Amino acid sequence: MASTADEPEQTPSVDPSITPSAPRRQDSSVVAGQPRRTGGRRRSDSPHVEVARRPKHRRTSTEPRRRELLQALGIFQRATPDQLWKLTRPGNQHDKLTRDNLLDLEDHHLVRIEAVRDDQRQVWVLTKRGHGEAKKLLEPKGIRVSALRKQEYDPVTGKLLGTSYDDHAAAVTSTAAELHRAGIGHRLGFQTEIGHRLGNSYVQRADLVVRAPEARVPVLLVEVDRRTEDAHDLVQKLRRYWEWGRLLPKDADKRTVDLVRSRPDAIEHVDHEQRLWRRFYPPTGREGLIPLAFVFADTTEAKVTNTVAVLEEAGRRYWAPRRYDTLYPKAVTARDYRQAVPVVVTTLEQLTEHGAGAAVWRRLGRTGEQTLTAALDNPDATPSSATRRPAPTRRRSGAMLLSGRRGAPCASGAGRSSPTSAGRRPPHTGRPGRPGTCPCAARARRRRHP
Repeated sequence: MASTADEPEQTPSVDPSITPSAPRRQDSSVVAGQPRRTGGRRRSDSPHVEVARRPKHRRTSTEPRRRELLQALGIFQRATPDQLWKLTRPGNQHDKLTRDNLLDLEDHHLVRIEAVRDDQRQVWVLTKRGHGEAKKLLEPKGIRVSALRKQEYDPVTGKLLGTSYDDHAAAVTSTAAELHRAGIGHRLGFQTEIGHRLGNSYVQRADLVVRAPEARVPVLLVEVDRRTEDAHDLVQKLRRYWEWGRLLPKDADKRTVDLVRSRPDAIEHVDHEQRLWRRFYPPTGREGLIPLAFVFADTTEAKVTNTVAVLEEAGRRYWAPRRYDTLYPKAVTARDYRQAVPVVVTTLEQLTEHGAGAAVWRRLGRTGEQTLTAALDNPDATPSSATRRPAPTRRRSGAMLLSGRRGAPCASGAGRSSPTSAGRRPPHTGRPGRPGTCPCAARARRRRHP
């Protein structure tokens, strides 16, 4: 090997263009080969954290359909795909698109499946996030949102609590779905569990309130009964609605309040526009108070017939019209419905089979079934010449005919009754042997033949 004695000695370089022999010290938080960041750590820095990606909407899911489902669940709280199909898009042949949109909402954590019924139908509810979205859709329109169904688990067994779907709630939702399917009401025109506070602070809650002015049903209170209540309990409900329709608002005129307190029937002389119920509901367009409908579900025809008979007999004071107070009661055939509650009855099975728009409604006090609007109408409510019978007429005497005054006796006494032994009324004679020659008859002849 050659000796290194002849090689010149190397000195450290001082040229700035040449990299120094000692490397610079780098920050320990910066990985070699990566530029320095100012935004902090990211989830992608760790290979053990799964990157969360926003799910995409399904091909068959649309924004209007998702909005309709959120609105329906916000009002009714729980519903099956079949009920939601009738509440949102009843024109579709089946609920396939409804189920697809529910699955899409589930992917975005807006809805969830709470339970599965015996008929294998899923019961869908809103999540906390979906409940907030429903509030944004409903509250600006003045529609009350139902309570949130929270996910609570049993601390011992770990089983999800509150998963049972009440049959009564299912019947209420099915009734609204059949009404909407028949064009009676909009999904935003339905409200559930609406309270009506009486004078004794008792609150009577209606299962369903329907507003369908386009179907000539401005307002309709619906009570759903699965024969879990006695027939007389339904009569008490009818009485409470009748009493609530006779209340005055708190800011009513003092003179009106004193008049109502003076006697029990004084409220009947107060116009409906001054009563409490007009502060909450629009005019019905017909005589009477707010109409009430009883819908029977999961029962037999015999039980329905017996219940309706009790309602007609024990509740006659609240639903039956009255006769007009006139001089000839038998001459006027019209009825006064101003203080009555129109009551119609039907069954959920009839609504499902024939539709709510068919003749499946029966009005208390009538025989046979009619459509809803026909059952609520009062064809014999307004007195008119067609409903008036001709009043009994009396035989006029000859002096009345000659004087030309209808129903008025002669000024000289003609036409007055003077009973005889035979019970007949002899005509008045001004002169013996010359009947009808009283001064009134003579003046009448001169007026006709001057």
